Amino acid sequence: MKTQAAVLWEPGQDWQIEELILDDPKYGEVKVELAASGLCHSDEHVRDGSVPVGLLPFIGGHEGAGVVTQIGPGVTSLEVGDHVSLAFIPACGRCRECANGQSSICDLGAHLLEGYQVSDGTARHHVRGKDAGIQCLLGTFAPHTVVNEASCVKITKDIPLDKAALVGCGVTTGWGSSVYAAGVGAGETVVILGMGGIGCGAVQGAALAGARHVVVVDPSSFKREQAKIFGATHTAADIDEALILVNELTWGHLADKVLITVDVARGELIAPAMSLVAKGGVCVQVSVGNVADIDTKLSLFDLTAMRKTLKGAWFGNANIRFDIPHLLRLYMEGQLKLDEMITREYTLDQVNDGYEAMRRAENVRGLIRY
Repeated sequence: MKTQAAVLWEPGQDWQIEELILDDPKYGEVKVELAASGLCHSDEHVRDGSVPVGLLPFIGGHEGAGVVTQIGPGVTSLEVGDHVSLAFIPACGRCRECANGQSSICDLGAHLLEGYQVSDGTARHHVRGKDAGIQCLLGTFAPHTVVNEASCVKITKDIPLDKAALVGCGVTTGWGSSVYAAGVGAGETVVILGMGGIGCGAVQGAALAGARHVVVVDPSSFKREQAKIFGATHTAADIDEALILVNELTWGHLADKVLITVDVARGELIAPAMSLVAKGGVCVQVSVGNVADIDTKLSLFDLTAMRKTLKGAWFGNANIRFDIPHLLRLYMEGQLKLDEMITREYTLDQVNDGYEAMRRAENVRGLIRY
């Protein structure tokens, strides 16, 4: 079939709207008509070249939800007409990590940036006569796509598909980073560095886990104001300001949990973030940065003597087949705010406008609606 897609031809360029030739699904695959796609910062990392991809041209987008319109042979869990949320990390259900409850690091995740279908290593997406790669095995910057069954989570048809798109990456990553990776408990003080889509999920996860103080640190006054909508009790413009605030709030104890959810991960941020962590506390590195950046400053004495923990989290250590339906049910019951996350909506040909607004810190989350 013929459709359209936002395509990257070279790192550093803008997304280009191109005609997309989309093949029928093959073994283990389905075709999905999407309702919406979130504008996540990870696609900006691909566009600016800080995260290299294996196949150009490249179709962006990895937060999407829609309706299954065609199934390939061997598909057993989905039928035409099913509503699905697409998860940016697939879960095969058979590898060692999936079997022990760590589907966020499923073996299929090794193929996320290669651009090909994991079923046979070939492409279903073609632009200007060339095979096109797809972001995170999804390519949601197109109103129609073909994905592997392992990337699909079936959801009930009463859930708005535009909201279901948001839990495929950012919301679940942030939520899980608070609830699972950090293990936020009732009465704790939590500091969240960065108030984008992931930070918004982290704030809500910490608040619903019962944190006493949820402190959001962000240089944007707009985002600091938005943070209060989602459960932040206090805000600060930078880490120095946050250190004074948290010291006062906790009578010198500092933060039980600190989460780094800034737009771009940088090694020089680790030591300041760790300075906010209390004795025996935990700092979780969530953000993605340049893959070539391996320099990090950290006081090893402080890490050891204060028994602090620094750990990484991928997709919030969540499991797609449990957590995506779980979070959507919380939304339907009024306990999780997704409507409020969407600052602006865009058409596909406005994708670059959406990312410019993100770079200017004007959006919590932009959304492409098809």
